[in-house]
Amino acid sequence: MSAPTPSDLAVNLLDAHSLLATFGVIGVAVVMFAETGLLVGFFLPGDSLLFTAGLLCVAGTPDGDARLSLPLVLAASAAGALAGAQCGYLIGRRAGGALLERSRSGKLHEGAARAEEFLAKYGHAKAIVLARFVPIVRTVLNPLAGALNVPARVFALWQVVGGLVWTVGLVLAGYALGSSIPNVDRYLLPIVALVVAVSLLPLGIEVLRSRRARKQQKGTATP
Repeated sequence: MSAPTPSDLAVNLLDAHSLLATFGVIGVAVVMFAETGLLVGFFLPGDSLLFTAGLLCVAGTPDGDARLSLPLVLAASAAGALAGAQCGYLIGRRAGGALLERSRSGKLHEGAARAEEFLAKYGHAKAIVLARFVPIVRTVLNPLAGALNVPARVFALWQVVGGLVWTVGLVLAGYALGSSIPNVDRYLLPIVALVVAVSLLPLGIEVLRSRRARKQQKGTATP
Protein backbone atom coordinates (compact mmCIF):
# COMPACT_ATOMS: atom_id res chain seq x y z
CA MET A 1 0.00 0.00 0.00
CA SER A 2 1.51 3.34 -1.12
CA ALA A 3 1.83 6.28 1.21
CA PRO A 4 -0.75 9.05 0.77
CA THR A 5 0.35 12.01 -1.31
CA PRO A 6 -0.14 15.63 -0.22
CA SER A 7 -3.08 15.88 -2.60
CA ASP A 8 -4.72 12.91 -0.90
CA LEU A 9 -4.37 14.61 2.47
CA ALA A 10 -5.59 18.01 1.30
CA VAL A 11 -9.05 19.10 2.38
CA ASN A 12 -11.13 21.90 0.90
CA LEU A 13 -12.88 23.66 3.79
CA LEU A 14 -15.40 25.21 1.39
CA ASP A 15 -16.43 21.85 -0.12
CA ALA A 16 -18.93 19.72 1.80
CA HIS A 17 -17.81 16.59 -0.09
CA SER A 18 -14.18 17.12 0.86
CA LEU A 19 -15.00 17.77 4.51
CA LEU A 20 -17.20 14.69 4.84
CA ALA A 21 -14.79 12.43 2.94
CA THR A 22 -11.91 13.53 5.18
CA PHE A 23 -13.50 13.88 8.61
CA GLY A 24 -16.87 12.11 8.42
CA VAL A 25 -19.33 12.66 11.26
CA ILE A 26 -16.69 14.36 13.43
CA GLY A 27 -16.25 16.96 10.70
CA VAL A 28 -19.96 17.78 10.84
CA ALA A 29 -19.77 18.59 14.55
CA VAL A 30 -16.57 20.63 14.20
CA VAL A 31 -17.85 22.69 11.26
CA MET A 32 -21.17 23.37 12.98
CA PHE A 33 -19.35 24.54 16.08
CA ALA A 34 -16.91 26.75 14.18
CA GLU A 35 -19.53 28.32 11.91
CA THR A 36 -21.96 29.16 14.69
CA GLY A 37 -19.54 29.88 17.53
CA LEU A 38 -16.36 31.39 16.10
CA LEU A 39 -16.27 34.52 13.96
CA VAL A 40 -13.50 32.98 11.83
CA GLY A 41 -15.92 30.25 10.73
CA PHE A 42 -18.31 32.52 8.82
CA PHE A 43 -17.10 31.17 5.45
CA LEU A 44 -17.79 27.49 6.22
CA PRO A 45 -20.52 25.65 4.22
CA GLY A 46 -23.03 24.90 6.99
CA ASP A 47 -26.21 24.47 4.92
CA SER A 48 -24.65 22.40 2.14
CA LEU A 49 -22.73 20.29 4.66
CA LEU A 50 -25.88 19.35 6.57
CA PHE A 51 -27.83 18.55 3.43
CA THR A 52 -24.95 16.58 1.90
CA ALA A 53 -24.45 14.62 5.12
CA GLY A 54 -28.12 13.61 4.95
CA LEU A 55 -27.66 12.48 1.35
CA LEU A 56 -24.56 10.46 2.23
CA CYS A 57 -26.52 8.59 4.89
CA VAL A 58 -28.19 7.00 1.86
CA ALA A 59 -25.53 7.08 -0.86
CA GLY A 60 -22.30 6.54 1.07
CA THR A 61 -19.27 8.82 1.27
CA PRO A 62 -17.59 10.10 -1.92
CA ASP A 63 -14.53 7.84 -1.48
CA GLY A 64 -16.69 4.71 -1.57
CA ASP A 65 -16.80 4.03 2.16
CA ALA A 66 -19.91 2.89 4.01
CA ARG A 67 -22.89 5.18 4.43
CA LEU A 68 -22.87 7.69 7.23
CA SER A 69 -25.05 6.86 10.22
CA LEU A 70 -28.16 9.06 10.25
CA PRO A 71 -28.52 9.06 14.08
CA LEU A 72 -24.84 9.98 14.47
CA VAL A 73 -25.06 12.75 11.86
CA LEU A 74 -28.16 14.18 13.56
CA ALA A 75 -26.50 14.06 16.98
CA ALA A 76 -23.21 15.54 15.76
CA SER A 77 -24.80 18.37 13.79
CA ALA A 78 -27.15 19.35 16.61
CA ALA A 79 -24.43 19.13 19.29
CA GLY A 80 -21.98 21.21 17.26
CA ALA A 81 -24.52 23.88 16.36
CA LEU A 82 -25.93 24.23 19.88
CA ALA A 83 -22.55 24.24 21.61
CA GLY A 84 -21.16 26.65 19.02
CA ALA A 85 -23.98 29.17 19.43
CA GLN A 86 -23.68 29.09 23.21
CA CYS A 87 -19.91 29.53 22.98
CA GLY A 88 -20.36 32.49 20.61
CA TYR A 89 -22.80 34.09 23.03
CA LEU A 90 -20.36 33.72 25.94
CA ILE A 91 -17.52 35.17 23.87
CA GLY A 92 -19.70 38.15 23.00
CA ARG A 93 -20.71 38.58 26.65
CA ARG A 94 -17.09 38.75 27.78
CA ALA A 95 -15.34 40.43 24.86
CA GLY A 96 -18.16 42.69 23.73
CA GLY A 97 -17.72 44.03 20.19
CA ALA A 98 -13.91 44.14 20.40
CA LEU A 99 -13.38 41.02 18.31
CA LEU A 100 -15.73 42.19 15.57
CA GLU A 101 -14.17 45.64 15.48
CA ARG A 102 -10.74 44.13 14.93
CA SER A 103 -11.92 42.14 11.92
CA ARG A 104 -11.21 43.64 8.50
CA SER A 105 -13.72 41.43 6.72
CA GLY A 106 -16.39 43.48 4.95
CA LYS A 107 -18.72 40.49 4.81
CA LEU A 108 -18.42 39.99 8.53
CA HIS A 109 -19.30 43.62 9.24
CA GLU A 110 -22.26 43.43 6.84
CA GLY A 111 -23.40 40.32 8.68
CA ALA A 112 -23.15 42.17 11.99
CA ALA A 113 -25.30 44.99 10.63
CA ARG A 114 -27.90 42.49 9.43
CA ALA A 115 -27.80 40.69 12.79
CA GLU A 116 -28.52 43.97 14.59
CA GLU A 117 -31.41 44.62 12.20
CA PHE A 118 -32.74 41.13 12.87
CA LEU A 119 -32.73 41.72 16.64
CA ALA A 120 -34.34 45.16 16.28
CA LYS A 121 -36.96 44.08 13.73
CA TYR A 122 -38.04 40.65 14.96
CA GLY A 123 -37.21 40.71 18.66
CA HIS A 124 -34.90 38.32 20.46
CA ALA A 125 -36.76 35.03 20.05
CA LYS A 126 -37.67 35.25 16.37
CA ALA A 127 -34.33 36.79 15.36
CA ILE A 128 -32.31 34.04 17.06
CA VAL A 129 -34.32 31.34 15.27
CA LEU A 130 -34.39 33.02 11.83
CA ALA A 131 -30.67 33.83 11.91
CA ARG A 132 -29.88 30.11 11.76
CA PHE A 133 -31.03 30.09 8.14
CA VAL A 134 -29.01 33.10 6.93
CA PRO A 135 -25.29 32.53 6.18
CA ILE A 136 -22.86 34.82 8.04
CA VAL A 137 -25.73 36.28 10.11
CA ARG A 138 -25.95 33.01 12.05
CA THR A 139 -22.23 33.34 12.80
CA VAL A 140 -22.33 36.95 13.98
CA LEU A 141 -25.66 37.08 15.80
CA ASN A 142 -24.57 34.79 18.65
CA PRO A 143 -21.64 36.90 19.92
CA LEU A 144 -23.62 40.05 19.11
CA ALA A 145 -26.48 38.81 21.30
CA GLY A 146 -23.99 38.38 24.13
CA ALA A 147 -22.50 41.83 23.58
CA LEU A 148 -25.99 43.39 23.58
CA ASN A 149 -26.85 41.59 26.84
CA VAL A 150 -29.71 39.52 25.48
CA PRO A 151 -30.94 37.59 28.56
CA ALA A 152 -29.03 34.30 28.88
CA ARG A 153 -32.17 32.18 29.38
CA VAL A 154 -33.91 33.74 26.39
CA PHE A 155 -30.89 33.17 24.17
CA ALA A 156 -30.34 29.59 25.36
CA LEU A 157 -33.97 28.60 24.80
CA TRP A 158 -34.34 30.04 21.30
CA GLN A 159 -30.91 29.09 20.03
CA VAL A 160 -31.75 25.49 20.93
CA VAL A 161 -35.08 25.73 19.09
CA GLY A 162 -33.52 27.34 16.04
CA GLY A 163 -30.49 25.07 16.08
CA LEU A 164 -32.55 21.89 16.17
CA VAL A 165 -34.94 23.04 13.44
CA TRP A 166 -32.02 24.06 11.21
CA THR A 167 -29.74 21.05 11.66
CA VAL A 168 -32.34 18.28 11.92
CA GLY A 169 -34.45 19.82 9.14
CA LEU A 170 -31.61 20.05 6.60
CA VAL A 171 -30.15 16.63 7.41
CA LEU A 172 -33.55 14.95 7.11
CA ALA A 173 -34.28 16.87 3.89
CA GLY A 174 -31.08 15.48 2.39
CA TYR A 175 -31.88 12.00 3.66
CA ALA A 176 -35.43 12.15 2.27
CA LEU A 177 -34.20 13.25 -1.15
CA GLY A 178 -31.54 10.57 -1.20
CA SER A 179 -34.11 7.93 -0.25
CA SER A 180 -36.51 9.00 -3.00
CA ILE A 181 -34.02 9.07 -5.89
CA PRO A 182 -32.52 5.75 -7.09
CA ASN A 183 -28.70 5.83 -7.38
CA VAL A 184 -28.62 9.32 -5.92
CA ASP A 185 -24.81 9.19 -5.73
CA ARG A 186 -24.72 9.83 -9.49
CA TYR A 187 -26.33 13.24 -8.98
CA LEU A 188 -24.55 14.38 -5.82
CA LEU A 189 -22.55 17.21 -7.41
CA PRO A 190 -25.46 18.98 -9.15
CA ILE A 191 -27.71 18.47 -6.11
CA VAL A 192 -25.14 19.95 -3.73
CA ALA A 193 -24.48 22.83 -6.14
CA LEU A 194 -28.21 23.57 -6.12
CA VAL A 195 -28.31 23.44 -2.31
CA VAL A 196 -25.40 25.88 -2.08
CA ALA A 197 -27.14 28.27 -4.48
CA VAL A 198 -30.41 28.09 -2.55
CA SER A 199 -28.66 28.55 0.80
CA LEU A 200 -27.03 31.73 -0.49
CA LEU A 201 -30.33 33.22 -1.66
CA PRO A 202 -31.26 34.77 1.72
CA LEU A 203 -27.85 36.42 1.94
CA GLY A 204 -28.12 37.72 -1.63
CA ILE A 205 -31.58 39.12 -0.98
CA GLU A 206 -30.39 40.85 2.19
CA VAL A 207 -27.40 42.37 0.36
CA LEU A 208 -29.66 43.71 -2.39
CA ARG A 209 -32.05 45.17 0.17
CA SER A 210 -29.25 46.89 2.06
CA ARG A 211 -27.86 48.37 -1.17
CA ARG A 212 -31.27 49.67 -2.19
CA ALA A 213 -31.76 51.17 1.26
CA ARG A 214 -28.41 52.93 1.01
CA LYS A 215 -29.27 54.32 -2.42
CA GLN A 216 -32.60 55.60 -1.13
CA GLN A 217 -30.89 57.25 1.85
CA LYS A 218 -28.37 58.91 -0.46
CA GLY A 219 -31.21 60.06 -2.72
CA THR A 220 -33.17 61.62 0.12
CA ALA A 221 -30.04 63.22 1.56
CA THR A 222 -29.19 64.86 -1.79
CA PRO A 223 -30.83 68.32 -2.00
